[in-house]
Amino acid sequence: MTIDEELNQLDTLLRRLKIEYEVYFNNPAKRPPADLEWKAVALLRKHSDGGRMNFSQRFRYNEMAQRYAIYSDLWRKKSRIREEGYRRPQDALLSVQGVRSAEEHVPQHPTVYGVAKNSSGFTIECSDADSQTEQVERLYNALVAAKKKSGEAVTGNLSSFSSFVRNKTSQIRKQYACEAVEYSVELQDGQVKLKAKAKS
Repeated sequence: MTIDEELNQLDTLLRRLKIEYEVYFNNPAKRPPADLEWKAVALLRKHSDGGRMNFSQRFRYNEMAQRYAIYSDLWRKKSRIREEGYRRPQDALLSVQGVRSAEEHVPQHPTVYGVAKNSSGFTIECSDADSQTEQVERLYNALVAAKKKSGEAVTGNLSSFSSFVRNKTSQIRKQYACEAVEYSVELQDGQVKLKAKAKS
């Protein structure tokens, strides 16, 4: 197998590993994907010296090694929380948020379309729910996941939630003459709360 083929295999393994870990953290009966991770680590170690690689191969390898390091650190933290239980409210939310893709571009300047994860939960800024359907869906998923984790009943669907966010955003923007509304999913006294506040 050529170096390029092995790098392709490593890329596929990392993608599968990310999916398998997300399934593992959302299903108490699942076991961690140790076999897959062992194969990925073996390939990372095999090419760690980079002696036989050209520049573009080395660049690609470094990107994947960095991606694995980010994933691995988060998986380790989430595994510890899963094994030891949720000692703090934010621990439960960390387990909800999932793995943020290492390939995602993080804006270097504030934007009303940005997504942030604050210390207490999951946060988005919304100025137009109709044009930000993906953001609204991510907020809905975070809210549902947090409620399931805390044992609360989940009522309503994405459609009714989107209507709520659309109306609430319009109401707050008119009331406070603001550009956007910040929505956050937070745990307070063991209960999941959806909060909305004006953002200038």
